[in-house]
Order: sequence, then structure tokens, then C-alpha cells
Amino acid sequence: MKRLGVWAGLLVVTAAFGYPFWWLVGASLKDRAHVFDNALLPRPFSPGNYVEVWRAVPLLTWIGNSVAVGLAAAAAATLTSALVAFGFAMFRFPGRDLLFGVVLATMMLPGAVTMVPVYLEWHALGLATTQIPLWAQNLFGSAFYIFLLRQFFLGLPREVFDAAKVDGASAWRLFISMGLPLAKPGLVVVFVFELKAAWTDLVKPLIYLRDPELYTVPRGLKAVLDRFGEGGEEQWELVLAASTIATVPMVLLFLVAQRHFVRGTVTQHVE
Repeated sequence: MKRLGVWAGLLVVTAAFGYPFWWLVGASLKDRAHVFDNALLPRPFSPGNYVEVWRAVPLLTWIGNSVAVGLAAAAAATLTSALVAFGFAMFRFPGRDLLFGVVLATMMLPGAVTMVPVYLEWHALGLATTQIPLWAQNLFGSAFYIFLLRQFFLGLPREVFDAAKVDGASAWRLFISMGLPLAKPGLVVVFVFELKAAWTDLVKPLIYLRDPELYTVPRGLKAVLDRFGEGGEEQWELVLAASTIATVPMVLLFLVAQRHFVRGTVTQHVE
């Protein structure tokens, strides 16, 4: 009976969290007159909304831009954060704890504080209207990811690394050949986190992107909303169809990576 209650509770929570996505998909398949009738099953059924919005805006280009920017941002954040975290976890040097505290303190600094100075730097480099600022900032790592990965590295058996040092392995070899493979669950978590963050980020594309051919998906959805939503043609079924197309890749990503993702979060919690 207790187990049945647990399953019932899980089903209720799942339904509560899944309802918005189900509503989004259902509304995207309705005609204009029935978009907001709150019926979960679309009647009449209008799959042509997807064809129409696909023809109206360059969704494929925007998706390709988001994939490129997201992969670059996730790879940059994962590798640089792992490198810094490995140094904090495996090496002792004067001021290490103080420096690590300073890194963590940067998490208290709101992004809005540095938004204008960072833009001025990219503008001075002549890159303020390109996609480079959307991912290149991750080349300097992330305080949260550094903290997360440092905990992973601290949980690894130090004797293995000491033995490799005795055999003559360099610090770089320790990081590449031992640290990264052993911290794979943590790296997957960081990669997925940052890929999702880059995929859904609207602020930086709004600041830097001017050419519609360079738009990422969130910036493209803003353009779709301006054109077909409130203040535009009020074709909300097209806005919702575009939103569904933008949401599906993240759902598929989690389904593919969930084994590594859950393993990484559980391992981090245990350690």
C-alpha cells in the first residue's frame, strides 16, 4: 500500500510538471480560433501550423546557430572549469584556499553589473555583432562549475595520482589521462547544464546579435513573437509551434544523457 501511494504521488507530480509541455504541444496543433480553449486534445487538428511557421522564418538556421553556440559554450565551460578545478583539488600552493574563496565570491556578482563593461570590451575588439561573445566568455571558466568539479576531483583516490607522479607523469598528463576520464560523470553534468543554459539564453543574443541569419533559437523566438504574437498578426498557433520546435531538442538531450546526468548528480551528492 505504501508503495502504491508513492507511485500515485509520483504520477501526480509528473502530471503537474508535464501539463505545460502537453498544453504547448496541443495548442500548437490547433487553429487560431481554438488556441486558448484549454483543451488538451486539438480539435480541429491543424499540423499545418508547423509547415507555415517553418516557411515563414528560418528556423533551421536558428537551430543550427544554437547548436553551434551551445556546443562551443558547453565545451569551453567544461574544459576550462575542469582545468581550474583540478588545480584547486590536486595541488597545494600558497593562498590556494583564499584564491578559491575569491572564485566562489564571484558568484555573488550579478551579471547585470558586468554586462556593459563586457559589451564595451567586445565592441573594442570589433566582435560585438558576432556570435563569439555568446560562448567565448566561457573560456574563463565558471565559478559554480569549478566548485562542482573540484568536489568530484577531491573524491577521487589521491593515491592513484601520487603513484603516477612517482612514475614521472606531468601535471598535464595527470589531468588529461586520469583526471578527465575519472570525472566523466561530473563533466557530463556540467556539459548538459551549460548546453541547456546556452540554448535558452535570450539576454546575450538580444545584446549582440543584429543579423537575423545569426540569431539563435531564443532570439528567433523573440522575433516570431514580435511578428505573430501580441502587437503583430496575433497568430499564436504559429508562436506556439515555433516554441515547441525549440523545446523538443532539450527534451531529447535529457532523454539521451539522463543516465550519465543522474549518475553524475547522485555521485556528487554521495561524495
